[in-house]
Amino acid sequence: MTNDELFSKIQETLAILDADELPEVHDYLFALIDEDSRIEESPFEIANQLLRCDKPEPLPEVVRDFIIELFEDAYDEGNADAMNDLGAQYYNGSRGFEQSFEKAVEYYKTAAENGSRQAQENLGYCYYYGRNMPVDYEKAFHYFALGAFDGHIISLYKIGDMYMNGYYVKKNPVEAFHIYMRCLDTMTEEAAPICAGPVFLRAGTAFLNGYGTDEDPMNALICFQKAEKYLYDMVADGQVMYKKSLQRAIEGQAKARAILAESLPPDEWMVEE
Repeated sequence: MTNDELFSKIQETLAILDADELPEVHDYLFALIDEDSRIEESPFEIANQLLRCDKPEPLPEVVRDFIIELFEDAYDEGNADAMNDLGAQYYNGSRGFEQSFEKAVEYYKTAAENGSRQAQENLGYCYYYGRNMPVDYEKAFHYFALGAFDGHIISLYKIGDMYMNGYYVKKNPVEAFHIYMRCLDTMTEEAAPICAGPVFLRAGTAFLNGYGTDEDPMNALICFQKAEKYLYDMVADGQVMYKKSLQRAIEGQAKARAILAESLPPDEWMVEE
């Protein structure tokens, strides 16, 4: 897509777009063409920025079609991550995109074959949960390992899950717990919004039940509280698939508090103030 073609596409989108319905989308596109006919941002950058605007409101067809076209153009220019990011919209079924694991896997495979590490991690999820394919823990482990070696914390904690449950590898809760702690020790500010919640939830569950470590209800409570904070932000941001995890974090706190309450001295010693 040439600069002139991109400029025209933005104008066409703005002509159809309801500015009152999606003010951030409107203002962002208008700013791209307001001062100069030369658009500095790449199609890939524009597509991802549009997905961040006016969250979590669904995007109208005109904007969705424009985003798809931008990602496809970025892929044609050699950006494999563009196919991964497009696949993620269909995997999540958010922002007005239909949920289609079939389309997601198709885009993930294209991106992975062209070197996208994120797409390899996402394929791990598809094989792990059987998204439009039979569950295959061996392939899931393979793809998660590629991501983990490249520093992807989500891939690493999913490998922890496989050790915790004995999927493809021998069940080893101690190893799983060490992996979860490693994820927390290496958590970056950039990674925290997308994976700290699930990891803290797993750590809290391990401390609560003594999975791979000693039972520790106080540490469990702390982890569940941190998990709730991050998971709440994820759900509020439109990632509704984490609602069950959020509920588990809340329920985990109640269980930890009940255990802690039982360890307190009897109430006969208390006096009224």
